[in-house]
Amino acid sequence: MKNRIAKLPARFNKGFTLIEVMLAMAIFAIAGIALLSAADNNFRNLSHLENKILANWIASNQLVEISLDQSWPPKNNKKGTIEMASREWFWAQKVLKTGDKNMRAVVIEVRLLEDEKLALARVMTYVSQNPKKAP
Repeated sequence: MKNRIAKLPARFNKGFTLIEVMLAMAIFAIAGIALLSAADNNFRNLSHLENKILANWIASNQLVEISLDQSWPPKNNKKGTIEMASREWFWAQKVLKTGDKNMRAVVIEVRLLEDEKLALARVMTYVSQNPKKAP
């Protein structure tokens, strides 16, 4: 069989056939589409994680402000906006009563759009009344 291939004219041994080239192109096209899809998915997840991290920072900053505020009880249903990372973020504060009259639960929710149903970050802490001011 080796002798038979070697004896074929040079025009039969020049390169790939059209079918071989088309099959190779199809394989590379499918691989390219899969790679682009994976990269797109990665970018979407990365931007969502970035938003969640920034929203958690904003919520944590709001909780620090509440802990520094000496007024009792904390204001309920307080809302505001803050700019971070060249974007405007919306936060809302809810104050919940607890079993102890000298303690309140404070929940901060942060959203990118004010009318979004789900918050990007929701952080809760407890604050207590200063014992010197207690009746």
